Amino acid sequence: MASSTALSCLAALLLLAAAAAPASAAEKETRLRVYWHDVVSGGPNATVAQVAPAPSSNASATGFGSVYVIDDPLTEGPSLTGSRLLGRAQGLYVSTGKDSLSLLMAMNFVFVDGAYNGSSIAIVGPNPVNRAVREMAVVGGTGVFRFARGYCQLRTNWFDANTGDATVEYRVHLRHD
Repeated sequence: MASSTALSCLAALLLLAAAAAPASAAEKETRLRVYWHDVVSGGPNATVAQVAPAPSSNASATGFGSVYVIDDPLTEGPSLTGSRLLGRAQGLYVSTGKDSLSLLMAMNFVFVDGAYNGSSIAIVGPNPVNRAVREMAVVGGTGVFRFARGYCQLRTNWFDANTGDATVEYRVHLRHD
């Protein structure tokens, strides 16, 4: 009896180990670097729209409670006008920091050129803007990036304090089918 119990336990452990193994031997790993351009300054080229201010937003140094919708260009290099357009960051961010500028971001990187044309990745997470390096989760994807998961590291490349315009480097690390 003791040996059959031990064999049953061993079989159960082997089944658990097999279930925990990667789902596909063909899983791919992809690393991308894109530049995200947030054009806040008014006019026809703005890529950000404030859709909901909180009653306290105007009195807050951080804009606490404000909700913004974005359709930001994603380029190959840091120049908005001199780099190839790879896609658009479409989504929203909310100013969630009362005492320091921090954003909750939810967006899709929708690729419109190159090898990833027609594919997208979904990114969600906090963005404590004053940190040199921030990290957010990649929680899904479509097309080439179906079943994507991973993370991205953000570094501010350029920021204009007068207009709020910014260029941020995103280094994306993905695993996908």
